[in-house]
Formats: sequence, C-alpha cells, structure tokens
Amino acid sequence: MMRKASLCVAAGATFGFSAMLGGSTPAYGITAEPLPRGPAIHIEDVTRFFEVYDASDGHPSAELLQEKYLNPGSEGLHNFARLRNITGLRIAESLAKNPAIYSDARRCVAILPRARDRELDALRRLGALYPAAKFPPVTVAVGRGKPVGVGSPVFGVMIGLEALCGVTYFDANLEDRFVHVIAHEYAHVQQVPALVDDEHPTVLEASLIEGAAEFVAERISGGVSNPGIWKEAKGREAEIEAAFVSDKDRIDLSKWLYNGTIDQPGDLGYWVGYRIVKAYYRRSTDKRRAIRDILEMSDPNAFLAKSGWYPGIGLR
Repeated sequence: MMRKASLCVAAGATFGFSAMLGGSTPAYGITAEPLPRGPAIHIEDVTRFFEVYDASDGHPSAELLQEKYLNPGSEGLHNFARLRNITGLRIAESLAKNPAIYSDARRCVAILPRARDRELDALRRLGALYPAAKFPPVTVAVGRGKPVGVGSPVFGVMIGLEALCGVTYFDANLEDRFVHVIAHEYAHVQQVPALVDDEHPTVLEASLIEGAAEFVAERISGGVSNPGIWKEAKGREAEIEAAFVSDKDRIDLSKWLYNGTIDQPGDLGYWVGYRIVKAYYRRSTDKRRAIRDILEMSDPNAFLAKSGWYPGIGLR
C-alpha cells in the first residue's frame, strides 16, 4: 500500500495465541494448524548506517551517506529511497536540522533482533488466520526523519527506524512499538489495491482501510501502535462517532486521518474504523471468513451496513 503511513494507529488488548503456536485450545474458534513460513525481515541497513554515522562523529556528509550507506543497501532500502525520496543529501539535511532523532534512535537499535523474532511469529500467525496472505519482505532502515513506514504488496514493508523511534506517544516499550507498527503496515499489504490506492477516498473508506489494518495487527501481534488515540477517545465514543457519521462521505480527510504529529496523536478515523471492523468481526459466526472479509473489503458502505456498528456501540 502506498497510503501515507502517518504517526497514527490505535491501541488494543493483549491476546493469547497458544493454539496457533501448538497449544491445545484454538484461538478465536480457529483450528490450530502449523504456522506458515513468514517473510524475510532485514535490519542490516541500520547497522551500516551507524557505522557511517560513527565514523564521521555523527556528521556524515551527503556524499558519504550516499556512497557508503544508501548505494550498498538492501533492495528494501533502495525501494524505500525511491518511493520516499531518500537521498544522501536529504538525510544530511535532516541530520543537520534534527540531530537528536538520529542520536536518540540508538536506543531502538538494541531491540531490533528480538523485535524481528517476535514480528516473524506475528506474521506467521497472519498466514494461519489468512491463508491467502502474501509475504513480501520487511526492511527496517534509517531515512530522512519521515515517514514512519510504508507498506506495498509489491515491495513489502519499509520502516524508518529514526522516525518510529522518535514518536513520543506510541508504545513506551520500544520492542512492542516496532512489532505493532510493522504488523499494521503488513496488514495493508494484504488489502485490495483498488481500494487502498484510491487517490480520493472518503473518510469512511480511508478509516476502514486503516481500521482494518489496526484490527488485524491486534489479532496477530497482541496490540496496535498508538495508545494516544484510545486515551483521546475514551468516554467520548458516542460524540466522536456521531460526528464521524456526518463526515463519512467527505473526501477531505484532514479532520479524521493523517493529522498526527511526532508529539501529538490525531487520526481518530483509525479508531472509528477499528471499531466498525471489530463490530463486524464480533457479529460474524465464522471468524476465519470474517478475517478474509476484513482484508478483502472492496465496498466500504456495504461493509459498514453489515457490521451492525452505530455511534457509541459497546465493544469489549
């Protein structure tokens, strides 16, 4: 998916996956099966960036970044650079303007090996829940300060280490943060391209795209990535969702989506979309079919009508 991966997702609860991992009780009524193989998850670009960074005392030139970091990088880094205009010059400019986000990103480097192992387990669970899942690679690399992440069914998922590490209102546990955000982006990889690549989506359409990714991420990773949205919405469910109904057919998304900043959560459309998707899932008697319907959604209005959702609906 090429949709903006802004600083926005929703918070969720922790779930057990013992059945999918060989336990005796199936999760969500789905028969336990061997987990499929997951994708390749690359983190080696991060190591190379900090080798270049350290060798120049934190002030690498644009030329050095291009020749020693970007050019020999992984295919995922090359795709990330092409899609998001990441060049040695752009990284050097970002370093000059915001040096702290790169020095602070070191705290996220140490958690990457364990986060990679957990993510692989989560994406294998995706394959168990949704046998039609595609498994392009995941790449964690260093970029120009944004975006946090990009998901594409062709190129896979690409995460900007420094951007994700710098968000102040995502999970405080950095390992959890990386696992949940990558799971969200990977759910986008599975969605219908004609829907997620719509250049002019309505508020409902965009909210369901993001809400579906949040819901699936929660099912496979045990949580989602932005507790700030949940805190912002708590106790205001009916008020927020009544306003959403009034705006759901608008194509101006700015009130509901992609309006978070590095310090301030926004993106209440993610939260509303998640709740609509959860209502659909709870109403379904066939949970495996429900996951397929959620990921293969092509008609947002029909999905909403079938969900049973209404403003302020009680959802546990």
